[in-house]
Amino acid sequence: MPKMTERDRLADLEARQRKMHEEVERARRALRDRYAAMVGEVPVEQLTEREFRELLGHALRVGGQAALGALKGLPAAG
Repeated sequence: MPKMTERDRLADLEARQRKMHEEVERARRALRDRYAAMVGEVPVEQLTEREFRELLGHALRVGGQAALGALKGLPAAG
């Protein structure tokens, strides 16, 4: 096999980079779709859309473990 020129090598690397980016996006979409399907099983209608968005936003901001720890320490809604 002939040695690749720098230009060919760069083109090959860019093609691999694009392919990897597409693969990452597919994996991200699949994970998000899986998590979105879980929402259908949770009684979110008890929350307003704003509360739901804020709840998710704060949980993602601080991280799952920290959010769970904080929520588990609260008394049950009555």
